[in-house]
Amino acid sequence: MSDTVFKCEACGARANFLRRGRCSICYLRWAETRPVGVGAACSVCGDRRRHNLKLVEFQTRWVPMCHNHAARAFQLQPMPTTIDGLRQRLARDRRWRDRRNKQPDARLIKKERRVGERRVPPGYDDSWMDAEELIIEIIDAGEPPPSPADATRIHLAERTEVTR
Repeated sequence: MSDTVFKCEACGARANFLRRGRCSICYLRWAETRPVGVGAACSVCGDRRRHNLKLVEFQTRWVPMCHNHAARAFQLQPMPTTIDGLRQRLARDRRWRDRRNKQPDARLIKKERRVGERRVPPGYDDSWMDAEELIIEIIDAGEPPPSPADATRIHLAERTEVTR
């Protein structure tokens, strides 16, 4: 064991080792606050629900994972060296096959419980952009371009009467 003591860049505490210049507590706090990008999906199961996703440092790369797979991945011994190896170790075969064994549905109300697909195959993403927050402005070519400070503001356009 090394007798070298390092100083955390964030809180100034003394620690035996640092991760990205931070002690263990500061590193965990910093890693938990990293935002997940729009259109991200879990690297293992393809779950697209953003409130379930977080960025996880896996083999020196930041990878989006759902909370379940992130927790299970940290418990693996030995840790796989690739994402494909991680997928293989965390695969749940029962989700990908029909569990009824060709028996008829015995429920009274035969309704599909899952509406829409929550998981996507790896490498396939048809809804990468969240267009709800997208504002498109049409600017007349004769007008001067807006200043950079005005580009981030929302301007209410004046209403004009439309006559027929």
